Amino acid sequence: MAKAQHFADILADTGVAHGLVGPREVPILWERHLLNCAVVHEAFPEGVEVADVGSGAGLPGLALAIARPDLHLHLIEPMLRRTTWLSTTIAALQLPNCTVHRGRAEEFDGVLSVPYATARAVARIDKLARWSFPLLSQGGTLVALKGSRAAEELAADEKTLRKLGMVHSSVVEYGAGVLETPTVTLQLRVGTATAGKAPRVKASRKHPGRARSR
Repeated sequence: MAKAQHFADILADTGVAHGLVGPREVPILWERHLLNCAVVHEAFPEGVEVADVGSGAGLPGLALAIARPDLHLHLIEPMLRRTTWLSTTIAALQLPNCTVHRGRAEEFDGVLSVPYATARAVARIDKLARWSFPLLSQGGTLVALKGSRAAEELAADEKTLRKLGMVHSSVVEYGAGVLETPTVTLQLRVGTATAGKAPRVKASRKHPGRARSR
C-alpha cells in the first residue's frame, strides 16, 4: 500500500505536469486508474513476464508491478519524455521487476518474446492485436483492459483477429467486490496458425475474478 500511495502521489504531481493524466483525474486516481488496473493481476500466473504495450503513465504496468512483485513487466513506450518519466518513477518506487523499452511495439518483433501482453486505452482490439501478437510466445495471451462494450468490439473484429492468429477468446471481469464498475478485459490467446488459415475460435464469458479459459 505504501508503494501504491507513492505511485498515486507521483501521478498527481509529475504525471499531471507531463500530461500523462489530466488534472481532473486526480480525485479519482484510485478508483478509475490504480485499482482499475491492479485488480487484473489475477489474470497472470506466478512469475511470468508481461509486456505492457503503450505503457504511458505506467497503467496498467506499474500498478501490476506493485500488486505483484513476482511478475516482470516490460513497459513499451515510444515517446522519450514518457520513458524518462517511467524510468524515474520506477527508481522512486524501487521496483526491480520492471524494464522500460523505448519504441513502438512492432519494433520489438523478434526481440521480445513473452507469455503475456497487456494494454489499456491504447487502440481498438484489431490494431492492438497486430502490435501485440508478435511479442507473444507460442500459446501466449493478450489481456486487454476494455470497457463495457468489450464483447461487441470482439465480435466486430473476430474475423480479423482469427487471421492474425487468435485461437481462443474470452471476456473476463475483475474487481466485482472491490470496484463499483468492474474492470472488463478481452483475453486473446494465440496459437501457431499460419497466415491465410484462420483457426477455429472458441469464445466464452467468464464470471468475475475466475481463472482464464484455456
